[in-house]
Amino acid sequence: MRTADRWIDYRLIDASDGMRLESWAGKTLARPDPQIIWKTPKENPLWGSCDAIYHRSDRGGGMWEFRKKLPESWKISYDGLTFIIRPTGFKHTGLFPEQAVNWDLARKLIKSSGRQVSVLNLFAYTGGATLACAEAGASVCHVDASKGMVQWARDNAAASGLSDRPIRWIVDDCRKFVEREIRRGRFYDAIIMDPPSYGRGPSGEVWKLEDSIYELLELCAGVLSENPLFFLLNSYTAGLSPSVMSYMLGALLMPRFGGSVSADEIGLLVEEKRMSLPAGSTAVWTA
Repeated sequence: MRTADRWIDYRLIDASDGMRLESWAGKTLARPDPQIIWKTPKENPLWGSCDAIYHRSDRGGGMWEFRKKLPESWKISYDGLTFIIRPTGFKHTGLFPEQAVNWDLARKLIKSSGRQVSVLNLFAYTGGATLACAEAGASVCHVDASKGMVQWARDNAAASGLSDRPIRWIVDDCRKFVEREIRRGRFYDAIIMDPPSYGRGPSGEVWKLEDSIYELLELCAGVLSENPLFFLLNSYTAGLSPSVMSYMLGALLMPRFGGSVSADEIGLLVEEKRMSLPAGSTAVWTA
């Protein structure tokens, strides 16, 4: 497992009984996490005095209980990047801190390539990977179907001092966008994608990632340049193991481009136990 252990502004203090206890630049939040099936003692006093706790509803969704007055949003930083944090109605804060290990990897690959690199970031959310790649010197096409998420990403770019970097901000269905890029003959040296476990297509059809991911990867391979640098696939879907993701990328890309594929879990260090909480899987093809 690759553990995102270089954070200063973010801390995963403890994890027990379906909940995370976290510090986001000093603001303590307790949020649900379905992977936390153990019920270890909640000995840290912050469990009882955290600033806000998210309660799930039996009817789906949930709501925040703010025990102390918090600003509507605040900022945290990671290795020169700045992100706006905002508790949302779906328990999220606008950032997945475990993704820092993938930001580090993308930056390293881009900076060590010694050339201009164009990156396509699909399902790009609030832009963590976009900012990391742009800071490393790449041009980035940031695509997400949510107008609000794309605006949040633009605000993060401004907060990070990266508004002047070559970033295209696209609000669109990712699959439809890739299909149009293929017709336009536009290619990219690197692809990053973090698709949701479940989603809806442009006509409202419901799709499940395990049933659709290979076809989506095959489509995206069609916008890779003749000399690509990397393809990074991340997933929070329990049914997609790192080995399965690795096999798919290898089967699609290695016959054409050679290179190699690696895959593993990513996670966060739980301070109270000095163990890592699994937080998804990543497979990476590199030239």
